[in-house]
Amino acid sequence: MTPEEFRAYGRQVVDWIADYYERIESFPVLSQVAPGEIRAALPVDPPEQGEPFADVLADLDRVILPGITHWQHPSFFAFFPANASGPAILGDLLASGLGVQGMLWATSPAATELETHVMDWLATLLGLPGRFRSDGMGGGVIQHTASDAALVALLAALHRTSGGSTEHVGIAAGRYAVYTSGQTHSSVEKACRVAGLGGDALRKIEVDPVTLAARPEHLRELIQRDVAAGITPVLVVASVGATGTGAVDPVRELATIAREHGAWVHVDAAWAGVATVAPELRWLNDGVDLADSYCTNPHKWLLTNFDCDAFWVADRAALIGALSILPEYLRNSATESGAVIDYRDWHVPLGRRFRALKLWAVIRWYGAEGLRAHIRSHVSLAQEFASWVAADERFELVAPHPLALVTFRLRDGDDATRALMERVNASGELYLTHTVVNDNVALRMSIGSPLTERRHVAAAWEKLSGETEGHVSAE
Repeated sequence: MTPEEFRAYGRQVVDWIADYYERIESFPVLSQVAPGEIRAALPVDPPEQGEPFADVLADLDRVILPGITHWQHPSFFAFFPANASGPAILGDLLASGLGVQGMLWATSPAATELETHVMDWLATLLGLPGRFRSDGMGGGVIQHTASDAALVALLAALHRTSGGSTEHVGIAAGRYAVYTSGQTHSSVEKACRVAGLGGDALRKIEVDPVTLAARPEHLRELIQRDVAAGITPVLVVASVGATGTGAVDPVRELATIAREHGAWVHVDAAWAGVATVAPELRWLNDGVDLADSYCTNPHKWLLTNFDCDAFWVADRAALIGALSILPEYLRNSATESGAVIDYRDWHVPLGRRFRALKLWAVIRWYGAEGLRAHIRSHVSLAQEFASWVAADERFELVAPHPLALVTFRLRDGDDATRALMERVNASGELYLTHTVVNDNVALRMSIGSPLTERRHVAAAWEKLSGETEGHVSAE
């Protein structure tokens, strides 16, 4: 593809994306295709000769779009949001065009230094403790996801706990224990498996039946039991905005207990952490000053397309010690000088994309004021939705809802709640997911798309409440 051809088709692609956002409400939110339908529409064998890019764009509409669940749809209320925005998409395009492999500072100094600087910017925007900034012993890095953050936190914790001998530990099942709430994302259990500890190393901390937050006294009991059995507590993961319900763990109390036993404290704030760009929501940061690591995902609720997990450590030595391997072909004078950061030492893969460009573009386009407005609008919409649920005697709220997630259910029980979800999802008008709270099935209304307005939330409530008699209007 020549530069001239790239210009022509590039304009068509940008136009296609812009058109997609203009017409996104015309699509059913949840894809309506059957399993295997997309593959059946594709040729069995790859093309022998090259095809015009116009044919690719034509098949995008004909084959691909029917199989898309529209995560950017204003009535996508499932899971947590996966924000995309114009500046983020353009930043990603620039990163793809530059094609940087930013494993070392030397392989593109701007890729490393921009990432370091943007991570410091983001720490400031979120009101995070100064110990996470790069001008001290800590620093930030962009991981793929919060799952990667949990894994590298565990690896750093093992390195620190073992006195730096983790490269000789190998499979360590039965020697170490990891603690987290039953509300925490499944990535923590996967990290235990990948790190060689096995799923049996994970201890689930009981949660308060009302707040659904981890109970510190149960963490203390679990740790005492393990220590008595000769098992070393290595990592405690606290959730700020747990996946199922948005529960917020008492980070300060959990961290205090963990530190008494030398365990690493990781705070998983994948969804909720970015909310602290609004100063009135910085109560979410309570106790983070005691954490060894912290992560939140701009690719969830801060207008930055996937993948972009912001991960900080208070002391980067253990992280680098756990992950740094320097073969001869990567040696260079800048690395050996000790004056630069090589982000290959901060995560599992060697290679890395120039992901900082899209986050940089987002922060510069929206500014702190625009980012705060984005978060505040969704929190306000969620509170209004919760008020409609509370006013309808057929429904009940089942978890606190201080942010933009409302967890609720039909009083008629699990079967009725599931059936309601299946009906509204099948309609294509909106998309919800479910969770289990205190052994009861509940629905999750997660508000987060940049395109979502009050009319979309009101329409969702009209659909939900209108499925049975006794309709309560959102007006």
